[in-house]
Amino acid sequence: MIAAMRSELLHRREYLDGETVQSVYWGGGTPSLLPAESIGTLLQDARELFSVEAYAEITLEANPDDITPEKCHAWKAMGINRLSIGIQSLKDSALQWMNRSHTSQQALDSISIARAAGINNISIDLIYGIPELTDAEWEATLKRIIALDIQHISAYSLTVEPKTALDIYIRRKQASAPDEAAMESQFHMMTQLLKAAQYEHYEISNFCKAGYASQHNSSYWNGKKYLGIGPSAHSFNGHSRQWNIANNSLYMQTASDGIPTFEYEALSTHDQLNEYLMTGLRQSRGIDLKEIANRFGSAVADSVLSTIEGPAFSGNITLDGNSLRLTEKGKLLADGLISRLFQVE
Repeated sequence: MIAAMRSELLHRREYLDGETVQSVYWGGGTPSLLPAESIGTLLQDARELFSVEAYAEITLEANPDDITPEKCHAWKAMGINRLSIGIQSLKDSALQWMNRSHTSQQALDSISIARAAGINNISIDLIYGIPELTDAEWEATLKRIIALDIQHISAYSLTVEPKTALDIYIRRKQASAPDEAAMESQFHMMTQLLKAAQYEHYEISNFCKAGYASQHNSSYWNGKKYLGIGPSAHSFNGHSRQWNIANNSLYMQTASDGIPTFEYEALSTHDQLNEYLMTGLRQSRGIDLKEIANRFGSAVADSVLSTIEGPAFSGNITLDGNSLRLTEKGKLLADGLISRLFQVE
């Protein structure tokens, strides 16, 4: 797999048209399982093939139970300067309910281990709306995290994907379905507590201390080019996107021979508009009607303005000059509201 990824990286070195790389992100959920030397080899390849900024944000996703002093020191030495740790919860029964292999103590220990190794830019993932989690327990979790002075927090409501084990258990009455009222209550609690602790709510699911917004995710949301390497990895060059085949064996076979099998999509004007609406309204910056008029035409801007005057948007969106932003209430309904603004060909 590493050899195939190195080959893909080499063959796609022209994809970004020579643009400077400001972030490198090791994602996919479990890159912390890789031997440190494999990560170092690919990172060195990236530095040799691309113009990676000296101050680039270099993030590694890690599970708490994979984090050891030895690994953290090795990651630090090769240039990893940010960890995204999948803590999910500080309640052991909730972790067990989610079939996570770590404990709450391991989650807390992983933060201390990373900091002791000199990795001080840490993001953690949390999940709320779990049937196992009461409001009081969620509040205690947030206060514990705030006390740790974590730089970045990504928090997501529990979602039940079709045909997953959880979906099957719920339909069989072997597990409780997420409670919408509990999700709403815990979302509001989270936004209030984190705001009081000086966290910026810069995207619906993301909070950061000043200066610690994720450069990598912000690039996605602001339409910058990016190159993805590996099975299922997505890439975007400003006018089209492509995504690699998901099958590991086929990926390794085709990537080793050159460029892996991928699917391709050229973005129409409507696609670009809808992406701007979706990513912009999820962020605290919102969207700008003047920018919509300049990029897509004044008729489109007028259509957006007319749509938000409808009853569905009452109390859910604000208009300040040319800027449209979702309210706290609107953020809970973001997907549905944004889809109402989508333009179709």
